[in-house]
Amino acid sequence: MHYQNHDVIKILEKHGSKHKIAPMHVNNVREVPEYEIDPSELDFSNGNDLSKGTFRKATWRGIPVAVKKLDDDLIVDENKVRAFRDELDVLQLIRHPNVVQFLGAVTQSNPMMIVMEFMRKGDLRTHLNKKGALASSYAVKLALDIARGMSYLHEHKPQAIIHRDLEPSNILRDDTGHLKVADFDLCKMLKWRRKVREEKAVTSPGNACRYVAPEVLRNEEYDTKVDVFSFALILQEMIEGCLPYYDKRHDEIEKAHNLKERPPFRAPPKHYAHGLRELIEQCWSENPAHRPDFRVIINQLSAIQNEIAQRNRWKVRPLKCFLSFEGMWKKDRNEGSTTRSSRSSRSNF
Repeated sequence: MHYQNHDVIKILEKHGSKHKIAPMHVNNVREVPEYEIDPSELDFSNGNDLSKGTFRKATWRGIPVAVKKLDDDLIVDENKVRAFRDELDVLQLIRHPNVVQFLGAVTQSNPMMIVMEFMRKGDLRTHLNKKGALASSYAVKLALDIARGMSYLHEHKPQAIIHRDLEPSNILRDDTGHLKVADFDLCKMLKWRRKVREEKAVTSPGNACRYVAPEVLRNEEYDTKVDVFSFALILQEMIEGCLPYYDKRHDEIEKAHNLKERPPFRAPPKHYAHGLRELIEQCWSENPAHRPDFRVIINQLSAIQNEIAQRNRWKVRPLKCFLSFEGMWKKDRNEGSTTRSSRSSRSNF
């Protein structure tokens, strides 16, 4: 069916073959979710794999979208299907400028799909790989975008939402360069419980393990503060221009956490002015209870942003004064030269 081999489909149906039923399929049309999208409306002809790997670019009703597919061979995997359902449950609830927008899903046929807004400028990981170390003012601006999105998730009512996989590849950039939190595969929702625990040991692919909080790697109970820990490493990386624990292999990260090691501060002190370093150290505290909430983080980052802006204004003012004085001096000099020249002309006359 995927490759539209209609002749083969007819032969299979003639011999008793039946279509696979999507795990979320409903028999009553009234039970079809409001977000359901007709898969025929999704055009993949000009699409390609996006940087997140599991997403493909497509066109839906004239606009570009990012589509995440649950392949046919995965619908028999109960864990994958459960994760798909959980992600849909979360995406339906969240609406915020710093969280990627959910547009709809395909759940009544295979392959099942989640359709999200398309972020043309890619993810933060690609941006950091290209730019390297960022200026403090720019790093704080981006950090505020992340913190605002995460504050919304953590303060969501009645269920707080833990992202649990906050890292640069899961943070996307819109057309204006603002950041949006994305990818809720591993998120957890807190309703009555104050903490959750992973059912099995965490194995994060690639460099994602570098941002995972120590309590998660140790398979302990955790809460929203695991996202604060990940945020601290992202903020430091934006200023330092290198991966957290860049000098360690993936299998050495957990050992570093057990020794309570943190990535060193190598950038010049001026890059951590106005309490930025102290904020990072608070956010990656060994004791989760000592890590600040994102609402507090937003207030501190806003204050730091204002301090940086004020410092930059003081740098500009002396330059303007000097240029203004220089202009007045040249004007007086030119006027004096003109006066002497006119006097000389009258004398000769």
